Amino acid sequence: MSTKSMNASGIPVADGAAAMLGAAARFSVDQGDRLAASTDRSGFVAESIPDGVVFAQDAGEVAEVLRRASAHRIPVVPRGAGTGLAGASSSRQGEIVLDVSGMDSILRIDPEEQLAVVQPGVLNAELNAAAAEYGLFYAPDPASTAICSIGGNIATNAGGMRCAKYGVTREAVLALRVILADGRELRTGRETIKGVSGYDLNALMIGSEGTLGIVVEATLRLRPLPVQTATVAAFFPNVEQAARAASAVVAARIQPSMMELMDGQTLEAVDAALGTDYRSRGASFLLVQTDGHGAFLEQDVVMDAVSPFGICERAVDDEQAAALVTARREAIPSLEKLGRVSIGDIGVPRGKLADVVSGLEAIAERTGVRIFTIAHASDGNLHPMIVMDPEESVTEGPPKVALGEMFHLAKSLGGTLTGEHGIGLLKRDWLQEELGNVSLEVMHTIRAALDPLGILNPGKAI
Repeated sequence: MSTKSMNASGIPVADGAAAMLGAAARFSVDQGDRLAASTDRSGFVAESIPDGVVFAQDAGEVAEVLRRASAHRIPVVPRGAGTGLAGASSSRQGEIVLDVSGMDSILRIDPEEQLAVVQPGVLNAELNAAAAEYGLFYAPDPASTAICSIGGNIATNAGGMRCAKYGVTREAVLALRVILADGRELRTGRETIKGVSGYDLNALMIGSEGTLGIVVEATLRLRPLPVQTATVAAFFPNVEQAARAASAVVAARIQPSMMELMDGQTLEAVDAALGTDYRSRGASFLLVQTDGHGAFLEQDVVMDAVSPFGICERAVDDEQAAALVTARREAIPSLEKLGRVSIGDIGVPRGKLADVVSGLEAIAERTGVRIFTIAHASDGNLHPMIVMDPEESVTEGPPKVALGEMFHLAKSLGGTLTGEHGIGLLKRDWLQEELGNVSLEVMHTIRAALDPLGILNPGKAI
């Protein structure tokens, strides 16, 4: 048990929280629960652990917890599946965690309107499995689809492997039920495809990293499953050539449903984990899928664009295509077998892919940090992954220097600090440089209006 800290009322937080929540709330001070809730999948190592964890089962419990936390001024960290990659759901002494992963019901699927109503703890892959029974799918597709939750996707405005064609989470969310810091319920959006009444509070909540409210229900747009999908696998002598090939696909005016890049050392890690032999076929890899009625016509254009840069082939059947996609999805788990992983998330204009991968190689050489590169190449969103020894921290020393240099590289190419993982704790040092003072002041004003006591996810995002 950690040393108890005091809230604004001078009450030890764990004792005060337990008293205020009452017997009905599922509040745990178990050491294991608190330790598990102290960090996420970002590689961030928390300096301490929270004072307790509330396992919420419904919207009413979330509202009651926030009402009482607001009255007692107890900081609350929202948490879903804990798969975030920026430290946004990490917590520390003096805070309690509000875990909504148990709110995991698919409440309704409407095949006629092509929408689903779900609770925040529903996993992305579970929603897709349910939608597939109606010939539909949920388009946002993080590589961690099997373990990440819809609430977390909304909190970070997650994208994934299909977002270049179908859009990121924001484009798939029609309406939300949100509990504000004081326990009030806010409903945003609507079930119609169009709607412009008032300010777009729906979009405001998406990507806010749990700092403006806690999502307890989401109405999501579904799409018809593609009638056909065509897959191209290409291998190159170096990662710069793979990046040039990806830019050539974009220049050919083809809109792939998926275009994923992996460098050679990432292929080696995947081969070691899966028993495959992709690295023997080239020093980098590009996976391109097209879908819809014209999938195979577009595949021909992809082949023409990619062939000058490397060796490419068409997947002969669905089984081979699925194996290629699995190799990409397993990139991060494969690297996690090598050490502690911190995953970057920079974005650049799509024509600058070759420049940024060359720059990442230079950063690795300069800092001595191991950097493995994968990318959503169709939209210029790269995930340079730092692999460290288990005892190393990404918040100091060469790993932090490398993170800073990654951002400055992206900025110099007209890019951004984060494409889909959010700011959390890990990237706040560079946020002002990208946004500027006026933008940050406006954001702080909005945050203060919705959470004047500052109890929601303090120290995160902005």
